[in-house]
Amino acid sequence: MKRKSLHASPCPIARALDSIGDWWTLLILRDVAKDVRRFNAIQKNLGIPRNILTTRLRMLVDREVLAIAPASDGSVYREYVLTAKGRDLLPVLAALREWGDKHAPALAECDAAVEPVMTAREADALDDPAGVMAGVLARPALLHTDTQRVLARAEPGLY
Repeated sequence: MKRKSLHASPCPIARALDSIGDWWTLLILRDVAKDVRRFNAIQKNLGIPRNILTTRLRMLVDREVLAIAPASDGSVYREYVLTAKGRDLLPVLAALREWGDKHAPALAECDAAVEPVMTAREADALDDPAGVMAGVLARPALLHTDTQRVLARAEPGLY
């Protein structure tokens, strides 16, 4: 079954989801944000099939969410890095993490493996002049309050 395109939807959430794709895409973005940037490292970390990872990375580069850059260690490898569009998705990842912590707790045997999207220190290191991510991570309740405020002002019927 072919997926329906939502790029022309009047709903900004639907259009954003059309751009992002699926859950693999968000996990790829999480890994790149945590400095897991090489194809093999992302594949190993996620356990994602290589063909799916190739397709998702190509889509993210085509949509300018990720860019391909020379390896930071000077080797001949290439790495995937977040673009400005990609960095703008970091608050979405933080919100999903907050929601997951609250409504989808980890199984007891998985708790040790669960790591945050990024720490406040990692967020501070990002090109984030407004300090959006550092503020969200330092005070996650603000994200929830802001989200509620945005939804309260939203046009009825879009959600």
